[in-house]
Amino acid sequence: IRLSSLSALPIVMLLALPIYSHALPSYANQPIKLLSDKATYSERTGITSYTGTVVITQGTFKMTADDITVNLSQGRSINSAIATGRPATMQQVVTQEKGLAKGQANKIDYNAVNGIITLTGNAKLVQNGASFAGNVIRYSLKAGDVEATAGGNQRVELVFPPNSNTSQSSLR
Repeated sequence: IRLSSLSALPIVMLLALPIYSHALPSYANQPIKLLSDKATYSERTGITSYTGTVVITQGTFKMTADDITVNLSQGRSINSAIATGRPATMQQVVTQEKGLAKGQANKIDYNAVNGIITLTGNAKLVQNGASFAGNVIRYSLKAGDVEATAGGNQRVELVFPPNSNTSQSSLR
């Protein structure tokens, strides 16, 4: 990969993380729990707004923020959610093998239809010992793929842990 230090083009890093057959059960079939200081709901639009230390959980998925706006389908399932905070956070157990993915940013856009989470502004994501930081991070909950983009004066930073298989054999 050729990287230019002043490139305005996205820097794309895809993890070679295959989908495992031991995936956790779908959280989409589990109840949604929302906690906040204030909630407003529009029956006409299906848009619900939550303010004041908002927490959304569904299965192993959790999102926290100062404010969250949720777009519900006619069946009252989440189509999308936009969270803002200093920072807004999310976490999800992807599979037993990959473990817990944790992200934070000034804004988190969750598209429940395609399983894509976009973290914008001081974005950070940690999964399976690897960490990603940049202006924008797009993360697929379904596949585990990550795309990190630089912005302004901020560059993309990736940190991968050492391979645990390379431990010294003389320490037996």
